[in-house]
Amino acid sequence: MARVTVIGTGYVGLIQGVCLADVGHDVICVDTDVEKIAMLRAGRSPIFERGLDDLLAKTIASGRITFATPSEGWSQLYGDIVFVAVGTPQSDNGAADLSFVRAVAASIAQEATHPLTVVMKSTVPPGTGATLCARVFADADVRIDYVSNPEFLREGHAIQDWYETDRVVIGADATAAAERVAALYSSLGSPVVITDVASAETIKYASNAFLSTKISFINEIANLCDCIGADIDDVARGIGLDKRIGSHFLNAGIGYGGSCFPKDTRALDFIATLNGYDFDLLKSVIDVNNRQRLLPVIHLAKAFPDLHRRKVAVLGLSFKPHTDDVRESPALDIVPLLLQEGARVACYDPIAGNVELGAAVRVDTVWEALDGASAAVLTTEWQEFRDLDWSRARALMTDEPIVFDGRNALDREALVSAGFRYMAVGRPGEHRG
Repeated sequence: MARVTVIGTGYVGLIQGVCLADVGHDVICVDTDVEKIAMLRAGRSPIFERGLDDLLAKTIASGRITFATPSEGWSQLYGDIVFVAVGTPQSDNGAADLSFVRAVAASIAQEATHPLTVVMKSTVPPGTGATLCARVFADADVRIDYVSNPEFLREGHAIQDWYETDRVVIGADATAAAERVAALYSSLGSPVVITDVASAETIKYASNAFLSTKISFINEIANLCDCIGADIDDVARGIGLDKRIGSHFLNAGIGYGGSCFPKDTRALDFIATLNGYDFDLLKSVIDVNNRQRLLPVIHLAKAFPDLHRRKVAVLGLSFKPHTDDVRESPALDIVPLLLQEGARVACYDPIAGNVELGAAVRVDTVWEALDGASAAVLTTEWQEFRDLDWSRARALMTDEPIVFDGRNALDREALVSAGFRYMAVGRPGEHRG
C-alpha cells in the first residue's frame, strides 16, 4: 500500500483522501485552513456528503488518515504520491483561475526532498500539466513525475461514485508513474484509461461539456413543447429509451448549476477561443442554461398583474439535492430577479450552506416559507418537497396560488387537486385546481 498526501480538503480532496485511506493506503490530507484541519482532526467534516461522516470516523480510527497544515512542515508531509486537489475557480474572463494550483506546485518543487509523483486532481485546462512540468517541476532538486487523474464524482453521490466509478482516467508521460497511480485504484475493478496528459485533461472538460449539452438540449426541447403543446416527460422518455441516447440527464427544468458544469463549460469555451476555434455549440449550451433560470420569473410576472409586495416562496438553495453546495445554484439568480420585480421572497432549504440573499429572508421551515405566499418556486428537488402535504400548503397560501415546478419533480395532478395553479417546464399548458 502507498503513502499518499492530498493537498486540499474540499469536495474533491477530502473524498479522495478518505476513500484512499479506506481501501488501505496511508493518507495525509493537507490544507492551509487551520479551522478546517481542526474540525477534521476532531472527526467532523466541513462539508455535507452522504456517508462521509461515517467513513471519516472509520478511517481516523484505523489510523490510516491524518490531517495537517503546510506550516507544520512540508518535507514531513509528502509520501511517494502527492495529489493536488485545490480550487480552480472561474476568472472574470471565463478562464480557470490556476493561482492556487501554481502556488501548490511551486511549494512542492521547492520543498520536495525525495522523488515524487504529483497527481493533478483539480480540474485544469489542457496544457496545464505540460506548463507546470516545464516551468515549475523541472527546477526541483529531485525527480517529479506528473500525472493527470481527473475526478468524475457527483456531489451527493461522491462516495458511491468513487467506489463504483465508470472509469479511472490517468494521463502521464512516464509509464511507471501511470502504473503507480493505477495501482492505488486496483481494488475497484473499474476500467482504467491510460493516455497522455493533455488527453486526460481534455477528457474531464469534454465529459462535463457533453453532459451540459445534453441538459441544455432537453431544455430547448421542453421550451419547444411549451410552444406546440407536447409533453416533455413523454418526449424525454421516448428518446431516452434509445440506447444510443440513454435516459440520464434528460430531465427538463431551470438548468444546471454546481461547481463543475457552469465553470467547466465556460472554461472550455475560453480554451477554444484562446486556440483560435469558435465553439458555437458550447456557446449555445451556456446561453440556453442562462435563459432557463429566467423562466420562473417570466411565468409569475405574466400570471400576476403585479408581483410588487406579493410573497414568493423559493424552495431550495443548493444547486441539487443531497448536497449543501450553493455554487452556481439557479436559485441564486432567481431570488434577485424576484426582488427586482418587487416580490417579498422567503427561501427555505434543509441543509444548504450560508449564502447572500439580499433583501430575501431565509426561514427555518418550508411552512414558514409558504405561509402567506402567492406563489412557490421549486428550485431544488429535495425529497421533502416531493413528499410535501400540499393540501396543508394550500391552506397557508393566499390568492389562487401558483406552484412553478422548476425541476418537473412534483405530482401535478396532486397539486391541481389541492387547488393550485401548476406551471412547469415543457409540461403542456397551465394546470388549474
